[in-house]
Order: sequence, then structure tokens, then C-alpha cells
Amino acid sequence: MIEVRELTKRYGGTTAVDGLSFTVRPGTVTGFLGPNGAGKSTTMRVLLGLDRATSGAALVNGGPYTALRRPMREVGALLDAGAVHGGRRAFDHLGWLARSNGIGTRRVTQVLEQVGLAGVARKRVAGFSLGMRQRLGIAAALLGDPGVLMFDEPVNGLDPDGVRWIRELMRALAAEGRTVLISSHLMSEMELTADRLVIIGRGRLIADTSVRELADRFRRGVLVRTPRPVELTGVLSTAGGTVEPAGGGAAEPAHGGTLTVTGLDVAVIGDMAAANGIPLYEVTPHSASLEEAYMELTADSAEFGAVAS
Repeated sequence: MIEVRELTKRYGGTTAVDGLSFTVRPGTVTGFLGPNGAGKSTTMRVLLGLDRATSGAALVNGGPYTALRRPMREVGALLDAGAVHGGRRAFDHLGWLARSNGIGTRRVTQVLEQVGLAGVARKRVAGFSLGMRQRLGIAAALLGDPGVLMFDEPVNGLDPDGVRWIRELMRALAAEGRTVLISSHLMSEMELTADRLVIIGRGRLIADTSVRELADRFRRGVLVRTPRPVELTGVLSTAGGTVEPAGGGAAEPAHGGTLTVTGLDVAVIGDMAAANGIPLYEVTPHSASLEEAYMELTADSAEFGAVAS
């Protein structure tokens, strides 16, 4: 388990992380989200003992990372795929990491096969593309078969097939009972991959929630399609709902008028339509996308914003 308790990190007069607290539990993929400069990378660096906290605690499995005797067997991490000496061969890079943590070379071969780099195991990293380096970094994170995994922007440089592979890998690792924390700016991927979200801004916690709970929080109403939109509007308005034509105007009744209803849930809309003999062609709850919800939550936390053209 990953625990961050009232964590604060200052660099001189700059506060990168400010009293941050959250927990990442086993069996779930947790997305770690926030604008540039929010403190995500700093938090992960403190968790991995690369930076020292000004105050508070960042714990892995109940203790500091620096206290782990063979850390790769408990924690796997990818923070910077480029942090590999270009003159090393892929197999040799993983080999020295394995040896430092008492891991056999057979495991090196296994993880290279797992990430799809078995065919270039003896090639030097300098000739690798960014996507290949990402795969090598993921192989290093998996090397010790750890129960806790942390990834900072793991899909950078990957093609669509690689992105899908990463998504399936993360979910499979969580399904095995591992703790998986992913920092990313790709909201579409987080919507497909993550179970829970920790969203921060200016070093502080904005939200710690499930993807489903966040969708419910930013629900946009219910999309309803019926051949009798005027009659249904009257019925639902009487019940306290707010009804508006979807897309700026209802379609021709013969094709089904489309309405957006707020203030009433799906069950109530269906029951009232049935009670009044009004057929429904579609009843679909509509929530904001993760990107829309994220933009609303972090609107006051972005340090850098371009002027709209």
C-alpha cells in the first residue's frame, strides 16, 4: 500500500507539495492527475526516496522506501524512460539492476519477453525509440515482481497498440492484487484504465474518488428520445424536472424528439412515461467526460494557461 500523510516539500521559497494526504490500495489502478507543476512527480520522487520531505511522510508498505533492503522486490517504478545509459545493451541494463537486488538473469529474460523487447535484448539503448525506452523502463519496474508499482506518464512515445498493451497490463497487475499508481495527462486513457483518481493542484488534494463517483458528481442529466416530446415535457416538468431540447431543438416527432432532462433520474422518467402511455426510444444518463470533469476541478489550479485563439 502507498500512504502519503500530510506531505509537504519545499524547494527554497517554492512549495511543490503542500500538506498532501492520500492512500493507494491494492487491487486497483489509481490515476494520479493534476496540471503541470501540481506536485505529482515531486510526490513520487519523495515516495521513492529520491527527494526528502520537508515534513509529513510518504510510505510504501508501512515504511519509507529507503528502509527496504531489496526495494525492487517490493516496489517497481518508472519515472524517466530516458534515464538509461545509451551505451548499455537492454539485457545488460536489466542485468545489473537484477544483480543489485538478488534477482536471477532468468527473470531478465522473462520481463524482456513480457514487454516485447526480447528481439532487441542485445542491442544498445542509444538506438531505441522513445516507445522502446518506455518498454525497457516498464521491464525494469516489473523485474522484482513487486506488489507496488508506480509509473509517471508510461504511455509517452507508444503507438496505439502499445497504449492498449499498457492499459491491459496495468489492469492485469491490479487484478493480481498489486497496488498500481499512474501519473498521466491523458484523460481518455485514465478513463479507460483507472479505478480511482487522486487529483491534485498546486500541491494540494482536490479530489480522491472513484471514476464512477466523479462521473456521478458531474452528471449532465438524462438524454431521452420519444415520438411525443411535447407531451413528455409537460409530464416531466410537472414532476419537477427541467426539460430542454437536446442539441438546440427537438427532432421531428416521427423520428423521435430528443430531450435533455435534469432533476429526475432514469427510473422516475421511465415510470412517468409508462404511467402516461408515452413510448420511449432511448433513456441514457449523460455524464461529463473525465476530461471535462478534470478541467472543471483544476480550473483554478493550472499555473500555465495559453490565451484562447
